[in-house]
Amino acid sequence: MFALACPSSPKKSLRSAARLALSAALLLPLLAGAQNVAVVNGKAVPKARVETLLEQATSQGQPRTPELEAQVRDEVVLREMFVQEAERHGLAASAQYKSQMELARQSILIRELFTDYQKKHPVSDAEVQAEYDKFKAQASGLEYRTSHILVEDEDQAKALIVQIKGGASFEDLAKKNSKDPGSGEKGGDLDWANAGSYVPEFSQAMVKLKKGEMTQTPVKSQFGWHVIKVVDVRDPQFPPLDEVKPQIQQRLMQLKMAQFRDEIRAKAKTDYKFAN
Repeated sequence: MFALACPSSPKKSLRSAARLALSAALLLPLLAGAQNVAVVNGKAVPKARVETLLEQATSQGQPRTPELEAQVRDEVVLREMFVQEAERHGLAASAQYKSQMELARQSILIRELFTDYQKKHPVSDAEVQAEYDKFKAQASGLEYRTSHILVEDEDQAKALIVQIKGGASFEDLAKKNSKDPGSGEKGGDLDWANAGSYVPEFSQAMVKLKKGEMTQTPVKSQFGWHVIKVVDVRDPQFPPLDEVKPQIQQRLMQLKMAQFRDEIRAKAKTDYKFAN
């Protein structure tokens, strides 16, 4: 009874196996084709090459678009054509090619080494906060909102001081007389800065002034003669952490990479003497 109900004879099993083998044989080229972007002179060009070049392009800021993908596919296939032609000319066996390949191998490995280190040692938020706080703690002194009029000779500067004391507008005189093109057209305004931003003669005169005061005598510097007015004074100002966080992260990562590089150099055993 069982044999009659389950007619799975050896012949039928062989036929099923043959059908499966045929299906696999037909499917295999399709699967292989799905992994390749093209076949050039009988040699498959894998799609993985396309993805590698696309990753390089997008990592440099290019958006992944259909146009970019098409360009990269063209590039990959063209490269295979050129490479095959170079190999037919025997260039792969040349000493120059081998030397260049060794340099390329080293460059790629070094890039991967530092990329791997960067991934495994990211800059933490705590490190960013600590660096931001350090900058704030190191900042000292006041910031000054200063205006000035810069002229060629002392007598002209003295005459301007007399006019301002007599009621003339400092801003109008700066626009008319100052030879500093950056601030002159803005009425002499130099915006906010600390004393260290200016030449010593200028800053020494500036810090002696209180808010609203002007130098009573001209100040000479390498640029000429200045009439200086302090518009306002304030404590140092800092941008919010979120505003400068990317720059701090970049700086800290550069320091980490430099330390990693120096550690490798320090522990390596070599008889070579570096110039620096």
